[in-house]
Amino acid sequence: MTKTPLAALSFDIGALHTAYAAGTAPSSVMEEVFARIRAADDPAIFLHLRPAAEAAAEAADLPPFDPVAYPLWGVPFAVKDNIDVGAVPTTAACPAFAYCAAADAFVVARLRAAGAIWIGKTNLDQFATGLVGVRSPYGVPRNALDPQIVPGGSSSGSGVAVARGLVSFSLGTDTAGSGRVPAALNNIVGLKPSLGALSGSGMVPACRTLDTISIFALTVGDAWTAFRAAAAYDDADPWSRAMPAPVLAPVSGGLRIGIPDAASIEFFGDSAQAAAFAAAVQGLRDGGATVQEVDFTPFYDVARMLYEGAWVAERMAAVEPLFRANPGAFHPVTAQIIGTADRLSAADAFRGIYRLAALKRVAETAMAGLDLLAVPTIPTFYTLADLEADPIGPNSRLGTYTNFVNLLDLCGIAVPTGPRADGRPGSLTLLARAGQDALTAALAAELHRRAAPVMGATGHPLPR
Repeated sequence: MTKTPLAALSFDIGALHTAYAAGTAPSSVMEEVFARIRAADDPAIFLHLRPAAEAAAEAADLPPFDPVAYPLWGVPFAVKDNIDVGAVPTTAACPAFAYCAAADAFVVARLRAAGAIWIGKTNLDQFATGLVGVRSPYGVPRNALDPQIVPGGSSSGSGVAVARGLVSFSLGTDTAGSGRVPAALNNIVGLKPSLGALSGSGMVPACRTLDTISIFALTVGDAWTAFRAAAAYDDADPWSRAMPAPVLAPVSGGLRIGIPDAASIEFFGDSAQAAAFAAAVQGLRDGGATVQEVDFTPFYDVARMLYEGAWVAERMAAVEPLFRANPGAFHPVTAQIIGTADRLSAADAFRGIYRLAALKRVAETAMAGLDLLAVPTIPTFYTLADLEADPIGPNSRLGTYTNFVNLLDLCGIAVPTGPRADGRPGSLTLLARAGQDALTAALAAELHRRAAPVMGATGHPLPR
């Protein structure tokens, strides 16, 4: 079996494992990882890099190659810097908040036990508050496809690291879309699990009742492999739920899929995005699905609650001691958003909970008889210049199809659907009820195969 030169090696898991089976040393792959990071020359991607020699040594100490027992054997991954890795700093992109983690987060420990090698901690919108990726004192990671476009957040560094082929997969977090928006903006897969499927132990909360760790990868299969390795019930996490991740199976025909109707869909004047979504929906029909238009007004009503009510106060609860003692430690936009919690009372919080319960009933009625929802991952694109002119508006609009998802306890996956007419990446998000992660992932894998785009910004075609 011929070895692929390391510089030409795709970092999807299948390519890596093929190389390992042919005799490539995992320590050599780790050396290539750090060579790629140096070549990327973007200091805003990683907030902490482990020593290259340490990663190579851990890779060299792996047990004999066995991708069945160790499905992530020798696979490099990155960790968003609001998730703990033992003995290194966790900052949540706030220097004044930084602490040295005593142990790996539950999910990180499971990934490493499956053979994955962590490479570094990645940048984010401070305290995971934002969808744009520009709210960090450590700088802005460059979008992997177009440096003029925002990288997406809050999991900015994690998305860019995968899209540029620096690591095979990465961990993000997702409260309002932070595990999906960077995927759309960087042409990769973003898997947002059902709430509780991945333990939150060792994760700095944003809104703890809504947060989940998420996974970025070059392919749906890679994201699912990492998800299966990480998913387990954690008795130490009060929000953990037992949701085993099965092996993906082909999707049966006859799915009923809801999309936003013509009266409620919103692209903010982006005709290329509208055309890309229409093409993706036609792909669902071509695959045998029945597509039904749904009035999305109740979903938008839920989305607005995330930053206009009780859940802003939950963000304050996560950081209040530091916010009260040292408000100047916060990014100005982050401080502005979290500070609005002071206008809310306990009664406001309960009124928000009651309104959400009522809207959930309306949304459930809208989804009756449907297996899935399909939405644009993002409604349009924004540049760094757009965010300089208006730090709030574009961020809010990027969450049009993401902000409601965790409030309604849905699972989802963002998947590339091929380039738009103008060359920017298309992306579709599939959403389903809690526990239906395998259904969304299996259908996403089919759509990805049909679109067959280049993976991220790597230049490598999607494996067949």
